[in-house]
Amino acid sequence: MRSGRLIALALLVITAVAAGCSESNPPEPTTGDWHGAVEVPGQPVQVGVSFHDDGTATVDIPAQGMSGVQLKDVSTDRNGVSFAVPDVPGDPVFHGKYESGTDRITGDLTQAGQKFPLALSRGKVVPPAHPQEPKPPFPYKTEDVTYGNGGITIAGTLTEPQGPGPFPAILMITGSGAQNRDEELMGHKPFLLLADTFTRAGYAVLRTDDRGVGGTGGKLDDANYTDLAEDAAAGVRFLRARSEIDPARVGLFGHSEGGYLAPLVAARPDSGVAFAVLMAGPGVPGSDVLVEQTRLLATANGTPPDQVETQVRDMAELSALLKAGDLDGARQLAVRQNQALPADQRVPDDQAAAQITPYLAALVAYDPAPALSALRIPVLAFFGGKDLQVPPAQSEQPMRDHLAADPDATVHVFPGLNHLMQHTETGLPREYGAIETTISPEVLDYVTGWLRQRVPVK
Repeated sequence: MRSGRLIALALLVITAVAAGCSESNPPEPTTGDWHGAVEVPGQPVQVGVSFHDDGTATVDIPAQGMSGVQLKDVSTDRNGVSFAVPDVPGDPVFHGKYESGTDRITGDLTQAGQKFPLALSRGKVVPPAHPQEPKPPFPYKTEDVTYGNGGITIAGTLTEPQGPGPFPAILMITGSGAQNRDEELMGHKPFLLLADTFTRAGYAVLRTDDRGVGGTGGKLDDANYTDLAEDAAAGVRFLRARSEIDPARVGLFGHSEGGYLAPLVAARPDSGVAFAVLMAGPGVPGSDVLVEQTRLLATANGTPPDQVETQVRDMAELSALLKAGDLDGARQLAVRQNQALPADQRVPDDQAAAQITPYLAALVAYDPAPALSALRIPVLAFFGGKDLQVPPAQSEQPMRDHLAADPDATVHVFPGLNHLMQHTETGLPREYGAIETTISPEVLDYVTGWLRQRVPVK
């Protein structure tokens, strides 16, 4: 997952703003846990701040999956409270004061030139309810596993139904950006929920950390699609070699960018992949996805039309260089585009250039048509009708066209759902964390039903 003005990947993470305060000798009233909400219009962002005796302060933003993030430039005294959030575009800074009469900290948080009121009261922040998140004890076996791909160690969790097997199995492939095995996003854990659902239905499920995350080695930014496809292929081999897994019934589940990688692996003649499920997997090249995603997200956020066109043009120019393999030229362009932004929206030039990686170039240049067209296995591809990141208006028909020669391919659109398959008002990523549902039950039922028809449990 990525965030920021210049680069918007297929599975976007929205950067959150936060607050906190402390100093080397903080006044006693500010020490402890506080909570409040940044009053972003239409979507308040709940935050929790902890001020410590040693003069440090941290922030939690449950809806964004942020916990214990260290704050910088922290100051608290009788003249006011101030702090800044590091490594966030727009340089969010809080200025306020402690009010002894009400025992609150009040002020404004400024980010990218915009001010948002923030009032903190005593107590810990309460995470939004996500009632679907599975909790132990589980009615199935859970095992932490590792295996290799070349010089990389891949770590994950394998869940298996009770009993001797052999079981059909599913390897999960995450969306874009460095993700953990649960594909944790804004407080939700979609892959944990999917693994739990499928395992209860009789399928073994392997979900893994991406390169450079958790127990998996390597660095995602340095990887290309050959590397990532090999990582997934290694997972398939690992599953097929286990005695409790049916080697003839191992399939793939890919979300977003994972919907690119799953067909790329499955289309190999010797892959051993028996079926594939693609959740919000694009049916068009990565460059097209990013350009259209930029347009839709900017428009839905209320960006003026002329600025929308500027952002779209910038993304198209950047994508053209990446498709041509000119990473140095793309880095130079990213810096120039960053410098053209208003001063309060810029990031450091080296940060703008650092977003241009071999991994990003691989995503932008990838065309899913050849791999999809080669599939001759059961395939389910589904989309959310209000998805602004992989919009079905762009990908549904190409997906149908590419899969036309597959004797058992199903393409389906769920009305009213977003990129995570949640019921949504706008489809904007900023809603993801505030929605209680992790994945709509109708989607879980539909996919499980499809699996039971194509890959019945013995």
